[in-house]
Amino acid sequence: MSSKHDIPDGLNEEYYQISQSILGSFNKYRPPLNIFSFKEDVARVMPYYKVGGRLTNEQIEQLAELTDQGLIFVSRADHPVYVKHISYQLDLVLVDKNLKEKEIADIFAQALTRRLAEFFDQPVPAVFDKLWVDLMVLTEYLYQDIRRSRALVRRLHTEHSLENHSLNCGFLGIGLWSKIKDKGFSEGVKRKTFDRVVAGLFLHDMGMAKVPAFIRDKTKPLTGDERTKVNTHTKTGFEMLNKLNLRYPEVEQCVTEHHERINGTGYPMKSVKQEFAGRLCGIADSFCAMITKRPYAEAKTMMQAAQELAGDARYDREMTKALQSFLVMDMKMKP
Repeated sequence: MSSKHDIPDGLNEEYYQISQSILGSFNKYRPPLNIFSFKEDVARVMPYYKVGGRLTNEQIEQLAELTDQGLIFVSRADHPVYVKHISYQLDLVLVDKNLKEKEIADIFAQALTRRLAEFFDQPVPAVFDKLWVDLMVLTEYLYQDIRRSRALVRRLHTEHSLENHSLNCGFLGIGLWSKIKDKGFSEGVKRKTFDRVVAGLFLHDMGMAKVPAFIRDKTKPLTGDERTKVNTHTKTGFEMLNKLNLRYPEVEQCVTEHHERINGTGYPMKSVKQEFAGRLCGIADSFCAMITKRPYAEAKTMMQAAQELAGDARYDREMTKALQSFLVMDMKMKP
């Protein structure tokens, strides 16, 4: 906020102060939400532009000048519109210093759910590239302070769909990882490793995009042939990684090992050797399946699901205990 102007400290509780980067992302003549300016002579925020109108060239020039001076705002009452707008240009969360952590979490949830749905509908390189760009914005944001992942975990979807489940696993997996590492996350985890594990968490079920929707959404027990189709999604996902040129070990582990179990009872290999990313993703995958309502099962509470996993010898005990601790300690904080 500019030091040239005496703007009340509490103003940002009701308004977002916008920068030139944000202003430049709006439609030039018809911004998607109401705009306000701070009038110094009366020390009040006053309407500048109303949705449905059209800015003149003179107003556009004046608006740019006022924005440089830190005098242009949009209302937090328009938060849903603002979230939707920035979700289409996700890198703006890195430059808008007036967004609150919970507001940024809303934006990431909306943007990434939409990107994942687009990718699962068309799992081709051109669509994947857009998803990858947004995932890297997320990792840039979180690598600066991994504690920001707490707000993301509070925004898990409660209804099941492939994209909702994938987003939930990404958010939950990151939060669990932050608890496992506890202190010194950025010192102990290399950035490229972070990028790749995060990508794997979101993409672990990509092979399910090739399973017919009527099987994925079936309310009755699967037939033997249908179960076989579902169980091959890890192999299908691995094959898709080749086509996307995404052959990073951490991503491969999430895709191929999230149904393996440490006692050798999982699939497809029934191997007791699960790498870190595979174990982390396996717990996130099971937990997120348990807390959403599915056609064949009611949702459990987060604590019920975490307790059930902690008592299951098929999962990494250190990780399941960390999950319980994360939920008990961190999730008590305000959203």
